[in-house]
Amino acid sequence: MGEPTEIQRGDAGRADAAHGGGSEAAAAAPARLPDGATRAAQSRTAALRGRIRDQRRSPARPRILIELALIGISYWLYSIVRNAVPEQEATAQKHARWIWDLEQNLGIAVERSINHAMDSVGWLITGMNYYYATLHFIMTIGVLVWLYRSHPGRYAAARTVLFVTTLIALVGFYGFPLAPPRLMTDGGFIDTVQTHHTWGSFASGPAAHVSNLYAAMPSMHIGWSMWCGLAIFFLARRKWVRALGLMYPAATLLVIISTANHFWMDAVGGEICLMLGFLAARWLYHEWVYKLPRVPTREKAAEEPITVPEQWSEPAVSTARR
Repeated sequence: MGEPTEIQRGDAGRADAAHGGGSEAAAAAPARLPDGATRAAQSRTAALRGRIRDQRRSPARPRILIELALIGISYWLYSIVRNAVPEQEATAQKHARWIWDLEQNLGIAVERSINHAMDSVGWLITGMNYYYATLHFIMTIGVLVWLYRSHPGRYAAARTVLFVTTLIALVGFYGFPLAPPRLMTDGGFIDTVQTHHTWGSFASGPAAHVSNLYAAMPSMHIGWSMWCGLAIFFLARRKWVRALGLMYPAATLLVIISTANHFWMDAVGGEICLMLGFLAARWLYHEWVYKLPRVPTREKAAEEPITVPEQWSEPAVSTARR
């Protein structure tokens, strides 16, 4: 009889609460949501968190029109901001002298020797001038297209690295105007574009007035070429292609020094910007760029065939026949 007594006591307690004994609970009751509504809200929140988590760990396939618009607008804004930065020639010359003196103290100030040596080989330095003016854009766009087509699950994260790297570079252009070696006062460097009359460069000649001549720190030629090289090295299948991926930023470094467009330290600045870009993507996607799935997980799961136990496919045998 003990169990019914406990039930009766519980009923009595609920009755007292309803008649004033539970006035505090009654006052708080209207603030509570029905259990069903609470569970529904919690389930919606959990579903949203799950979608965000899945999107981070396996970004969805990018959409071509959105990506084209995003890249076009981003480069347009990049060009406007970069070229709108006050040139501050006196400050840029002061910074160039400071960088050059620092490199001399470190024993790495060999840019002028390389510049003069390469300039003595006409066909070679002319090719480097065209390399500097064109390949910077061709390779970057080409790798973006390759990632979009062959590695859609990694594309968004890789593109984020590139965008963050470039954004940080804009801060550097604004906060640290720097004259390139070829424009240093009494630097003794050769402006190879003017000397060999190479077309296509906004760094010298008639087109120079529409470009910020003192946005040399950091070097985005190095930042973007290393971004391309790492993507090719980690994701390409053929070994010789992966080797070319590593050679591309190395060749770019030689070109920017030979043409006197950058100091060694500009290249270091470009690498630091790229490193911060990778760290930002790692924080955003909870994984390193090249470890993300090649194809979004949700697409891979949809393409996988459904398997069933073997016995399910056997004809049913009635118990009566056995």
